[in-house]
Amino acid sequence: MSGRNVGRKPVIVWFRHDLRLDDHPALSAAVETGRPVLCVYIFDPSIEHVPVKGGAYRWWLREALASLSAQLQHYGGTLLTLAGVTEEVLPRLVSEVGAVSVFAHCRVLSGERAQDQRLARVLSRSGVGFQLEWGTVLRHPQAVLTKERHAYRVYTAFWKAFRAVGAEAPLAVPEKWASLSVPSSLMAEHRLDEGGLRPAVPDWAAGLRASWRVDGRAGLQALEAFVDDLCGDYAKARDYMAQEGTSRLSPYLASGMLSPRRLWDIVRQRGGEREGAQVFLSELGWREFAQYTLFHTPSLPYESVNQKFHAMSWRRSEHDLTAWQRGQTGVPIVDAAMRQLWQTGWMHNRARMIVGSFLAKHLLIDWREGEAWFRDTLVDYDPASNAMNWQWVAGTGIDAAPFFRIFNPTLQAEKFDPDGTYIRRWVPELGALSGKALREPWNASEAVLRSAGVELGRTYPRPIVGLSEGRDRALKAFKAL
Repeated sequence: MSGRNVGRKPVIVWFRHDLRLDDHPALSAAVETGRPVLCVYIFDPSIEHVPVKGGAYRWWLREALASLSAQLQHYGGTLLTLAGVTEEVLPRLVSEVGAVSVFAHCRVLSGERAQDQRLARVLSRSGVGFQLEWGTVLRHPQAVLTKERHAYRVYTAFWKAFRAVGAEAPLAVPEKWASLSVPSSLMAEHRLDEGGLRPAVPDWAAGLRASWRVDGRAGLQALEAFVDDLCGDYAKARDYMAQEGTSRLSPYLASGMLSPRRLWDIVRQRGGEREGAQVFLSELGWREFAQYTLFHTPSLPYESVNQKFHAMSWRRSEHDLTAWQRGQTGVPIVDAAMRQLWQTGWMHNRARMIVGSFLAKHLLIDWREGEAWFRDTLVDYDPASNAMNWQWVAGTGIDAAPFFRIFNPTLQAEKFDPDGTYIRRWVPELGALSGKALREPWNASEAVLRSAGVELGRTYPRPIVGLSEGRDRALKAFKAL
């Protein structure tokens, strides 16, 4: 990249959920114009359900923007970070720099797609182009349809059709392009205070900082470690909550620091036909299916896909919801998972299914309450994956687990945390217990609890719902539909 202004009107690359330079079709298309390129990010909290509303994601975003800025500086460029309503900020920026076109990646959330349509109309009235590319998914959501040209509603059928066409090939970082020299005064009143994305008082992000390195190199290193060391064991190890058996790549994918197409390409090439590689590709396929589903079902984050659940009598209990959020339900595996989420901004995938089922079925609390909490606390928050997975576990959505399939938390703990390591790590007040007493302390004898220093109702809560009671209540509510 050259820092010189070549004397021609520039183009703008608008970064969104794609904070990288590698495999960035919008950037590549902008560079191909031969014009100077201005890179910009706009923090716009005006659209409902966008990631900037989540506290943990805001923390991640601050670090991801710093990483992208450093990458651009390495190539001789700069990242202009702005804040405000995009329909006001972007046209003004275009006018001030005399840009002839804006390049960006397509988005799938309905509010964001509507915003892009409004922007296209506004810019076109000034003779400015607005070119959208698909760079955050493996393939265009309309490229995989049924014979009747409808969207697939079941993952297995979608996956079979998708594998027949595969992912688009990733693009390399453009070798040379001219960067627009940006005066420091440009749009000064809209400059993003990136420090404001960090928590102030109290500083709750210590666990996040200890758990994650948020830069492009860290994402690539995590990818390399996964492909080289874990991919072979992934098929089995990924379900065990105390093991480092998952890829932990989801935050890098959610923020766009890693390209899904690059990840797909590397795992296919280096993982080959190994079981772990194939299972991981299917997990990438599940992420793709979430983006695809949100594109074809815009109401996914807001209402149950299965319309009979519109009449569902969800319980309203601030006490139970708060206990679930704080990891104080009295069910150790649920509490361990919720505390892991709060401290690290991430939760093991198996644990997400357990706590989701517990909230929506044992507690019979609306899945949207869980979706909102995850939105605020996950560093890997993604509107499509979050909504679809919550609807899957609640039994209300596309390709849903049937409502009557209710996870038994203690059986899940017995199977996927067999020695109790995960529970002891995140619920240390139960650390001296073992076996069934650790998984179900309410069924342990007073002598066992006393010897472990556990007093139910004082050092650790009693269960807020009996597991059989909660299951029966959920089944009764389902039958009432």
